[in-house]
Amino acid sequence: MRKIFVALLAVFLFLTSAYAADKVRIAFGTGASSVLYPLAQKKGFLKDEGIDAEVIQLGGNLAIAALNNGELDYNTVLNPSVRGAIQGLPIRVVACFDKGNQWVLVARSNLKSVTELRGKTVAAGTRGTGPDTAGRRIVKHYGLEPDRDVKFTPGGSSDEGRLVSVQQGLIDATLIPIPLDLRARKLGLTILARAHEIYTYAGGGLVTTTKKIKEKPEETKRVIKAGIKASRYIKANADGTIQVFMDLRRMDREIAGTSYEFSSKAINEDGTLPDQGFRLLIDEVKESVKVTREVSFNEVSDLSILREAQRELGIK
Repeated sequence: MRKIFVALLAVFLFLTSAYAADKVRIAFGTGASSVLYPLAQKKGFLKDEGIDAEVIQLGGNLAIAALNNGELDYNTVLNPSVRGAIQGLPIRVVACFDKGNQWVLVARSNLKSVTELRGKTVAAGTRGTGPDTAGRRIVKHYGLEPDRDVKFTPGGSSDEGRLVSVQQGLIDATLIPIPLDLRARKLGLTILARAHEIYTYAGGGLVTTTKKIKEKPEETKRVIKAGIKASRYIKANADGTIQVFMDLRRMDREIAGTSYEFSSKAINEDGTLPDQGFRLLIDEVKESVKVTREVSFNEVSDLSILREAQRELGIK
């Protein structure tokens, strides 16, 4: 009996050691979809997977530098991560939890449709950035040719500043991120189009290094599983997610509700890369860094661990 007890104790200690909480650092951005891993931490999904996470807000380029030098384990913003991978950094997208684009096209109150922007000016930030590419895709969707039918101009890098310029009549339209569209409506401006209602896009997910994928696949799998659980929670629990938005961003309930409305529609519950949306992201990054060669999904992503996580959660 004693031998059986000792054997069971040894197995228990082995399993406890194998699933002892791994300490990791996860960076998130500022967009409406950035709530995923802060929520995964707050609701215990990371802890349930044996992950002791420090979830921190860190800007795109800083996050990539920290990921590359080992000061960060995971990043959740895909655009700068894909840019780094295309430029040769050993990092890969391992999951995608956001298939929507947060940009909203707003215009002066007398403009009621996208087609009325013919001959008008849209302030969209620097060429090749998120608002610029979103604006160009939106007007093309409505049959207008950027730079020929609609003039695109930087108009300042500040979202707030461009919005004020539209209100003052200095420019005709601009692109702003959710939840700033709530303020636009209150200013009496026209919401012409929302990017996430027109096309899919890979905006947020999980990124790590090729070294981490090779050396700690179990840890990576558990971080992915926590993300999948958090995405499911977001889809099914409006009140709980809105409260996380309020706590994380210090928003009032109305603004948090606007953020949730977008997130609940854009959330990708199983972590799979949306093919069309990921190709759009790659093409956007290629243009911004002036790369003309073909870039395959495999060059910037590795979904092998995601598939294992999905199987363990009964997905596909």
